[in-house]
Amino acid sequence: MPSYRAPVEDVLFLLRDVLGFHSRDNLPGFADASPDVVEAVLTEGGKLADTVLAPLNLSGDQEGCRRNADGSVTTPKGYKAGYDAYAEAGWMGLSVPEEFGGQGLPHTLNTAIQEFVSGANLALGMYPGLTQGAIAALLVHGSQEQKQTYLPKMVEGAWTGTMNLTEPHCGTDLGLLKTKAVPNGDGSYSLTGTKIFISAGEHDLSENIVHLVIARIEGAPAGTKGISLFVVPKFLVNEDGSVGARNGVSCGSIEHKMGIHGNSTCVMNYDGAKGWLVGEENRGLAAMFVMMNEARLAVGVQGLGQSEVAYQNALAYAKDRLQGRALTGAKAPEKAADPIIVHPDVRRTLMGIRAFNEGARALVLWTALQSDIAHRSPDAKERQAADDHLGLMTPVVKGVLTDKGFANAVEAQQMFGGHGYIEEWGMSQFVRDARIAMIYEGANGVQAMDLIGRKLPKDGGRAMMAFLGEVQTFIKDHGEDEAMKPFTAPLQASLNDLQGATMWFMQNAMANLDNAGAGATDYMHLLGLVAIGYMWGRIVKAADANAAAGTGDKAVWEAKRTLGRFYMERMLPETALRLARIKAGAETTMALPVEAF
Repeated sequence: MPSYRAPVEDVLFLLRDVLGFHSRDNLPGFADASPDVVEAVLTEGGKLADTVLAPLNLSGDQEGCRRNADGSVTTPKGYKAGYDAYAEAGWMGLSVPEEFGGQGLPHTLNTAIQEFVSGANLALGMYPGLTQGAIAALLVHGSQEQKQTYLPKMVEGAWTGTMNLTEPHCGTDLGLLKTKAVPNGDGSYSLTGTKIFISAGEHDLSENIVHLVIARIEGAPAGTKGISLFVVPKFLVNEDGSVGARNGVSCGSIEHKMGIHGNSTCVMNYDGAKGWLVGEENRGLAAMFVMMNEARLAVGVQGLGQSEVAYQNALAYAKDRLQGRALTGAKAPEKAADPIIVHPDVRRTLMGIRAFNEGARALVLWTALQSDIAHRSPDAKERQAADDHLGLMTPVVKGVLTDKGFANAVEAQQMFGGHGYIEEWGMSQFVRDARIAMIYEGANGVQAMDLIGRKLPKDGGRAMMAFLGEVQTFIKDHGEDEAMKPFTAPLQASLNDLQGATMWFMQNAMANLDNAGAGATDYMHLLGLVAIGYMWGRIVKAADANAAAGTGDKAVWEAKRTLGRFYMERMLPETALRLARIKAGAETTMALPVEAF
């Protein structure tokens, strides 16, 4: 049976020694997040993930969700208790303002908990994860009445949330949506239409489900300019806040899908369902994008979570599985064979996954910290810089971490040989579950195009110039340090590749937009490689400082340095390959006639 252990110690190290989390005490909520509080929060969150959620992962996958004759949905055995444990401990409102029942702590801590939950049980973790995204959208765009009506119950976990975008004929191109909203004359609207692929659309975990639904008001402009956002509860809410009559929304069916079987992915039918406008009329995408951006970062964290749990199980198997002898002579002569971890190719695979995981974890937490700064800092210039970072890195976190998370789950499965293909070992589930993260909340090709088409040129390229400058400053500050040269020299080479790719796009993309489209995914991954490389530079610098001060376990700091060198020597050079592909342009990509495919 697969197992999971939340990487609490690594998160504590990153927050404390690498990212300077505790130097932000001037920001609201950070003063309450003292080192002791942070350690307690992460330890308890890790315990919930390890002991409550992870044991339900395999059984939940095998049982799946069941739609009943009355349209209700039953989740796998144990899910209700697992969800209740999460909700009752207050995790839903960890970073939500106290006025709505939350704890007001930094979003960075919530991001760390999201990784633990995603690694332990991705399907179950989606129920509260979607609720937190809906909470975020209502906090920014909801009216005061909507906030008071829905947020306390959602923060409590008594009610959950969803987002309803996709329809049978439209996915990424939301301008094609057909769901319509007709004013009722009392401030509410009547919504009619069908949505598909709605995660957590119907279930038995909460007493009410608050759907955020995009629709077109009758007479609205065509395309995305005519989209509005509505809050549509499963049960209407009485004046005293209690659950009232059933609304005209129902689950038509459950999708039969490759993975995340424990999450009810539904076809949702709206038959004159009563809803209320969120934000301004015909400005629904702006409101929904708050939730979507939250979700995109959370999905990147899901990719990391699946990569981490797959690595942990592959490592345990590699230490235990006896097969063959080491090329340099027996390492366990008292046994019939050596454990497979002695073989260089096995170690290459495991080190590659782990080096990615630890660097990506730093990138995720760094980005989450920028989100806190963007929303909480009193300094307008600092808020702007943090918001620039968020815009630039959101498609990278979503796209790169989920692409690599899936690839790493496959690599980890490979460690088991034929046993990895057998369901009882659980590795197949990690592969199947990780696959969806590359698709939902904007397929990764769309993320790459968003990066190239919107985020890169925004404000004259201000965000990218700031990132390039920050990495260059790090290299300059530490380039003369002999101990850091194995890290700064490769980082400089990869930074040059990134600058070269950026300049190539500036010179060639406007003349032929297909050049941008053909190179977008490579550019996204090139930027991701450099960003994680920069994180490894900072990780090693902090680890070396701890080793020199005699803080903590010296073996841990030496392992960080070794993993960092592995990343620099064997993973970061991929930037040159990505640059070469980008510079090849779109000519051959677009040359083949459609009929020749």
